[in-house]
Amino acid sequence: MSKSDFGLIGLAVMGQNLVLNVESRGFRVSVYNRTTETMKEFIAQNPDKNLCGAETLEDFVASLERPRKVMILVKSTAGGDPNDRDAVDKVIESLVPLLEEGDLIIDGGNTYFIHTERRSKELAEKGLLFIGSGVSGGEEGARKGPSIMPGGPASSWEIIKPVFEAITAKVEGVPCVTHVGTGGAGHFVKMVHNGIEYGDMQLICEAYEIFKRAGISNDEMADIFTKWNEGPLESFLIQITSKIFEEKDPETSKHLVDLIVDKAGQKGTGRWTVMNSAANAVVISTINAAVEARILSSKKDERLAAAPILEGPNPAVSMDKEELVQKVHDALYASKIISYAQGLDLIKVVSEVHGWGVDLGSCARIWRGGCIIRARFLNRITEAYERNTNLTNLMLDDFFTEILNGNQAAWREIVALGVTNGIPVPAFSASLSYYDSYRSEVLPANLLQAQRDFFGAHTYERVDKPAGEFFHTKWPELIED
Repeated sequence: MSKSDFGLIGLAVMGQNLVLNVESRGFRVSVYNRTTETMKEFIAQNPDKNLCGAETLEDFVASLERPRKVMILVKSTAGGDPNDRDAVDKVIESLVPLLEEGDLIIDGGNTYFIHTERRSKELAEKGLLFIGSGVSGGEEGARKGPSIMPGGPASSWEIIKPVFEAITAKVEGVPCVTHVGTGGAGHFVKMVHNGIEYGDMQLICEAYEIFKRAGISNDEMADIFTKWNEGPLESFLIQITSKIFEEKDPETSKHLVDLIVDKAGQKGTGRWTVMNSAANAVVISTINAAVEARILSSKKDERLAAAPILEGPNPAVSMDKEELVQKVHDALYASKIISYAQGLDLIKVVSEVHGWGVDLGSCARIWRGGCIIRARFLNRITEAYERNTNLTNLMLDDFFTEILNGNQAAWREIVALGVTNGIPVPAFSASLSYYDSYRSEVLPANLLQAQRDFFGAHTYERVDKPAGEFFHTKWPELIED
């Protein structure tokens, strides 16, 4: 029997769907799972597919054509400690003695990028190639065409390129995959992709909350989001939101969304994004607000206890419905731009720190299809970085500047409406504050520097002296002997 072109370890739902996708593109695929019964069931369910099920890692490796291409889809639990070892490491350690120089291992899970960099170095010392690759699109994307973000040596990318280009989503005939950069770039870009996703989702939720407080029904919201998906806000998340509002619970015939407990989960990529923004002095306030909103939502018991104690205004959203819908649309569009601008800024800064060579336009291009944050305006982001590869901030591209300038009045009205009516709009507010801070020639940081110099002799620069010249004032003493 001929050997397989590709091997995958980890047959959870994502892994199974990805295998079927690869096989459907004309490749023979070998599969292995720690629980042998899962592998046997999968093979039995797909008798007409060009698959090879292996009960041992030895048989699995032996079934692969050289250079072997082995993808691992196992949950990573290693966190911020670079010395952490997890299930991914255990699989790699089991594979290493069985592989030969030039073979390729691919980690396709959500892995913290520092471990990708560690594993790449460790495997290079053994003559093995390694790719850390983000995969976005969920179960459906894995089966029909995801967005893939591989990072690592260019030589590793060339080996897996034919497979990845075949299985990814296509937009205008262009595969939604590229070599993102060296080192841990692939997993870092996927991490920030997820952070942007957090921001996008929270902004949609805030729009929903405003509509709900204004008395707009779920059926009306389904229509609103359906129409929005036909315009500049067209995206996967807007589309699924319209479908969510349409869904009825078969048991109660009520709208399913109203029966879901308001406690949001998270797997960690959002927190990692925030941690890295702080470590690299990059402002991602929209994404941070989204992460904090999820954390606060999880404190359901505390919120229930606080609700009858802490006072606020009675919501009285009196704006004309059509006008409200348009202004929320404009605020959402502007805030969405901010979420992407902040995420791309973080990628740019960290890529420069590590020397990864990430191209922001390419990131936007491969996000256009297959992934959770796919959206119409990613074409515009791609074009913005094609026009100016050194674009300082997405907001400064003419196309996006025009939108922000045109939408800022409605944006302010919606944030004010939320504040005056006691409707939490943390991501809308954070986005607008970022916009206002970024466009300000003067910020109150002069007072802050004076405070720092007062209590800690941290010095300051003066507006009437050359830049880079620092001063300290002998401030009055406040503590008497």
